[in-house]
Amino acid sequence: MACMKLGSKSESFRRQGQTWLCATGLPSDVIVEVGDMSFHLHKFPLLSRSAVLEKLIEDLSAEDGPSCVLELHDMPGGAKAFELVAKFCYGVKIELTSQNVVSLRCAAEHLQMNESYGEGNLIKQTEDFLNDVFGDWADSLKALEACDEVLPHAEEVHIVSRCINSLATKACADPSAFGWPKSGGNNKDDPRGEFMWNGICAGPNPQYFGEDWWYEDVSLLSFPLYKRFIMAVESKGMKQESIAGSVMFYGKRYLPGVCRHPSLKEHLRYANPTSSVTALSEADQRLLLEEIVELIPNEKGVTLTRFLLRLLRIAMLLHASPSCRENLEKRVGRQLDQATLDDLLIPNIGFTVENLYDVDCVQRILDHFMIVDQMEVSSSSPCIIEEEYEDKEEDEGVMDDRFQPLTPVTMVAKLVDGYLAEVATDVNLKLLKFQSLAACIPDYARQLDDGLYRAIDIYLKAHPWLVDSEKEQLCRLMNCQKLSLEACTHAAQNERLPLRVIVQVLFFEQLRLRASVAGWFFVSDNIENSHVPIENLPLFRNNATSQSNRANYQKEDQVVGIDDMRHRVLELEKECSNMKREIEKMEKSKSGGWNILSKLGFKKSQATVTACSVSDTQLQCKIHQCRAFDIC
Repeated sequence: MACMKLGSKSESFRRQGQTWLCATGLPSDVIVEVGDMSFHLHKFPLLSRSAVLEKLIEDLSAEDGPSCVLELHDMPGGAKAFELVAKFCYGVKIELTSQNVVSLRCAAEHLQMNESYGEGNLIKQTEDFLNDVFGDWADSLKALEACDEVLPHAEEVHIVSRCINSLATKACADPSAFGWPKSGGNNKDDPRGEFMWNGICAGPNPQYFGEDWWYEDVSLLSFPLYKRFIMAVESKGMKQESIAGSVMFYGKRYLPGVCRHPSLKEHLRYANPTSSVTALSEADQRLLLEEIVELIPNEKGVTLTRFLLRLLRIAMLLHASPSCRENLEKRVGRQLDQATLDDLLIPNIGFTVENLYDVDCVQRILDHFMIVDQMEVSSSSPCIIEEEYEDKEEDEGVMDDRFQPLTPVTMVAKLVDGYLAEVATDVNLKLLKFQSLAACIPDYARQLDDGLYRAIDIYLKAHPWLVDSEKEQLCRLMNCQKLSLEACTHAAQNERLPLRVIVQVLFFEQLRLRASVAGWFFVSDNIENSHVPIENLPLFRNNATSQSNRANYQKEDQVVGIDDMRHRVLELEKECSNMKREIEKMEKSKSGGWNILSKLGFKKSQATVTACSVSDTQLQCKIHQCRAFDIC
C-alpha cells in the first residue's frame, strides 16, 4: 500500500475527552470547533498556511480581541481530517495513505492551502501522492471507496473521475501488462507452492488472474460508484460478457435470493457476519434491483437466463415497478431456450391468487420468445429449413446429430411440455390457460408429442370433472401421428382419454405398421432378386480364387441380412397379434366404439382385420421365404 510521510516534529497534541490541546508551552489563542470536537491552537501556524483560516482569524480577532472561536462544521472529512491539517500546519509528522488522502485533499482545497501560503503546501503534497495512488489497482480502489464520505467535495477536485478512469483502464487491459500472471498456468498447480522460472525457484507461487479477477474488488463499491465504473469500462470497449458477469456478481452479493444454490465458498463469503456487506431494507433492495436491471447489457445471451429469472422472482416479491418486470420478461423471452424447468416454476405471490404457479408470467415470456423467433426466421419458413436438412442428409448419407433445425424452438417446446406437466397437477388451473400455453408452440417444433401427451394425461387425472367435449378439445392439442410406440400403447389403454382419440391412435398406428411391414416386404423382394446371381456362381468355378472368395463374403453378408429380416418379421407378427387382442378387448368393453369406425368407412369385421395390418397367411409365407434363403 502506498504511503507518504510529512513533517518532522514529534507529536505535540494530546486529547482530553472531546478536546485537542497543543502542548507547546504557549497558551492557545484560537479555538476551532469541528462538529463536537474542539481544537485549542495558535493563530500563526494556521493563518500562515490557509487563506480561509487567515480571513476568519482576522475578522474574528477584530471583533473579539486576542482570542477567537472558529466554527468549521462543514469541514470535509470532519474532525479526523482537520486533526491532520492542524498537525501539518505545526510540522508534526503525519502519514498519508490511500484511505486518508482523499479527505485530506478535499480539506486542503476547502481551506485554500495552496502554494501562495508556503512552498510544498498541503494541496501540492496530496496531489503528488494521489498521482502515485492512481498507479496501483488496490490503492485506487481504496481511494474511490473513501470518496463516499466526501463525495461532493471529491467531485469538485475530480478525484472520483480520476479513480474510476484509473480502475477502468486497468480492468480493460491485459493483466500481464501489470506484471500479473494469467490464469490457467502450470505454476498454479505446483504442489510445493513455488513459482518456477526457467527451472529456478523464484519465490512463492503468485496469484493467478483470469478475465473476472476484478469482479469481487469492484463489488465492494457503493452502487452509484459501481455504476459509473461499469459505464467507464463499457466506453473503453470491455466485452459485454465481462460486464454481464460483473453485474451478476454484484447482484448476488447484495440481493438475497439471487444465489439460490451457492457453493460453500460463496456461502461463507455472503453469510460471514464480519463481512462488509450490510443488509439492505426492502425499499433499498427494490431500488437496487431496478438499477441492476437497467445496467444489464442488452445483448442476447451474455447474461444467464437463470439469473434473469431469479431477478424476476425477486422483483415480484419486492413489488418492483411494472416496467422493471416487463423488462425482465422480455429479456428472458429472448433467450428462453437457455432456461431450465426448475427456474421457470415461478410461484404466485400473495394470498388471493388461485393458481400455485404464475402461468400468466410464463405465457407472456413465451409470447416474447415466439415474436423474436418469428422475426429471426422470417426470411425462411420451417418447410424450407426442413427441406435443406433433408438435402443435407441425402448428400452426406448419414444424419449428423449436431445439425438440428429450429434448435431454439425445439428446446422451448420440450421445456413448455415439461412445464405443462408440472402445472397440470394444480386443480385450480383453468382449461383455457392450459390450452393457450400449449398452443403457443407450433406443430413443427415438436418432433414427438409424447411430452404433450403426458401433460394432457396428468391434467385429465387432476381434473376428472371435465366433460367429454372438453376432453376432446384438450386432446386436439396433440398430433396422434407424432406419438411414439410407447405413447401409443399407453394411450390405447388409457380410460381417461375420449374414445374418439383412442380410435385415432389405433388408426394411425395401424397405418404406420402397414407402411413398416410393406417396407420390409420390399426389402425382402430385393434380397430375393439379388440372390439369383449368387446361385449361378458355381458355373464360373474356373475364375480366379479372389473372385470365389469375394462371392463367399457376399453370401455370408446376405445370410446375416436374411436373419435380421426374419427376426424383424417375427417381431411384427407378435405386434399384430397383440393389437388384435387389444381390439377384441375393446370390442367387448366398448361396443359403441365401432360406430365411430363405421363413420370412418370401416365395418366391424374390416376394422379388426385392418388393425392387424397383414394376415397370418402372408406372414407365414414371408417366414417360409426367409427359411428358404437359409437352404441356399
